[in-house]
Amino acid sequence: MRSFLIIGMATATFIACNSSDDKTTETKEAGHDAHATTATPAEMPDMPEVPANARVFFVNLRDGQTVTSPLKVEMGIEAMSVDTANGILKPASGHHHILVDMDSIRTGEVIKKDSVHIHFGNAQTSAEITLPPGKHSLTLQFADALHRSYGTRLTSKITVDVRQ
Repeated sequence: MRSFLIIGMATATFIACNSSDDKTTETKEAGHDAHATTATPAEMPDMPEVPANARVFFVNLRDGQTVTSPLKVEMGIEAMSVDTANGILKPASGHHHILVDMDSIRTGEVIKKDSVHIHFGNAQTSAEITLPPGKHSLTLQFADALHRSYGTRLTSKITVDVRQ
């Protein structure tokens, strides 16, 4: 069961970071280099400002919903723009991540990239993810161009029940 989750999430991660919908680029995602940065916290630029009315949300899913896998996830944001994770900070801008069976990442912390931290750094606003049967939490987490989390302020968490 655990290996199914890992394989499924690895597939979703590959698709998420490499899909080519209308909001993606054809080149390698430069923003993922932020994960390997050697900059110290003192050298990191300040995080972009977040408008007071900004919020993230799942467009097509609701808490407690029963779904089948693979499931389509549509991600929304208000009062900010979705941009690529290219390392260039812009005010009121960022990109989505989905954290599977995890809580929000602290403000300013770089979101790692693995099978349960799915990145959408090509400015995707929808994706298809594969989950094994059972209850799973999905945390939608918005981050800046350097993959630094905006914290609980730009987080939305739901639970879905995946049926075969």
